[in-house]
Amino acid sequence: MRHVLIIDDNAGVREALALLLSLHDIEPLLADSPAQGLALLARARPPVDLVIQDMNFSADTTSGEEGAALFRAIRAQHPDLPVILLTAWTRLEAAVELVKAGAADYLAKPWDDHKLVATVENLLELGESNRALSQARQARQARRAQLTQRLDLAGMVFASDAMLGTLELAAQVARTELPVLISGPNGSGKERLAAIVHANSAQRTGPFVALNCGALPADLIEAELFGSESGAYTGAHKAREGRFEAADGGTLFLDEIGTLPLAGQVKLLRVLETGRFERLGSSRTRSSQVRVISATNADLKAMVAEGSFREDLYYRLNVFELRLPPLAERREDILVLAEHFLAGAASLSEAAREALLAHRWPGNVRELKNVMARAGLLAAGASIQPQHLGLQAAAPAAASAAGHRNLDEPSREAVQAALTAAGGVVSRAAQALGLSRQALYRRMERYGMAEAS
Repeated sequence: MRHVLIIDDNAGVREALALLLSLHDIEPLLADSPAQGLALLARARPPVDLVIQDMNFSADTTSGEEGAALFRAIRAQHPDLPVILLTAWTRLEAAVELVKAGAADYLAKPWDDHKLVATVENLLELGESNRALSQARQARQARRAQLTQRLDLAGMVFASDAMLGTLELAAQVARTELPVLISGPNGSGKERLAAIVHANSAQRTGPFVALNCGALPADLIEAELFGSESGAYTGAHKAREGRFEAADGGTLFLDEIGTLPLAGQVKLLRVLETGRFERLGSSRTRSSQVRVISATNADLKAMVAEGSFREDLYYRLNVFELRLPPLAERREDILVLAEHFLAGAASLSEAAREALLAHRWPGNVRELKNVMARAGLLAAGASIQPQHLGLQAAAPAAASAAGHRNLDEPSREAVQAALTAAGGVVSRAAQALGLSRQALYRRMERYGMAEAS
């Protein structure tokens, strides 16, 4: 049975609401004052699932201050409990302020029975969903705590299940000697993940050496990997060690491994199999004990099929694969990363948060870091607004022709249709549109929909 607490000084209102809810298998609890309501709320067993409260309790009082005080008291003791406010106020501005304060929804007196029941049912369903989410969140926190106990995360910032799963796999493979292939798009943090694997490996006291194979000309990659003797190529005026020698006893991270030319692939395969190699221009065989972690944003299997990447090297490198999801697939990480990059230098407005979550992030974490650096500079310590982010210019085909609107932005017609389908219940319409209640209220105000239907 679902339980709803009704707090209203008018006996007729209490009785009418109680009867209406009882007809829909909802158990009402009744209180005629804020004090009695708070007392019932504290001792109710099973606990109350939702509160419907009036905004004025004293005779000839219309300020709403008593209701606001009651709402704050409920919120202080039960921060997740949904509260519906009943009042004679009808202006949208008042509703927006109440919602900003944390109210679940707002209904004007006299109420529409169908709309009120729909609102209550929707919030009760959301409450059940929120409880499930809370349990999932607690389970995730427990997994994260266990992970933190056994893994040096090297300052990795994340909140998503996708990253948690990837890091749990990293913890499994870190203490083995197996080669690791990290796959993921550019800018997603592959080198950071490789550093975490190294920091938790048997080689963690050794060096961590990184080489971006895609940043060097093909004819210099071998010299970078294996070293060179004086005169081995034009400009080689003295002997120099390669990355395998520099990483001896530690980890060598090879980014963009798919760009390695075939000749270099052959030599890399040999050193992976034997631990031996020769510097460019030398016949002397050297040896190195190195754990290799490679990374790619390319489809290596397709490259193997077309003959541009050696199959034997692919299987040698890909003994264990860690897939790093793009930022678009771990949207829970966006805001925590954004705040991490700001480092307290500025705060994010609600509108800026919405803009960050709506962006597709083709450049992944690297793009987000650059965007926040720019926004922090432009905001100059003030709250960051959407215009500081500059994301419109980064959006694909961002309607250079005048008059094109953002296709992710619901039109006035879409907002009206959602409200009509939801029977005027703002919270349900917002859920259908993929918006928060605050965001929907702002769009209603922008479109001149001065009052909730």
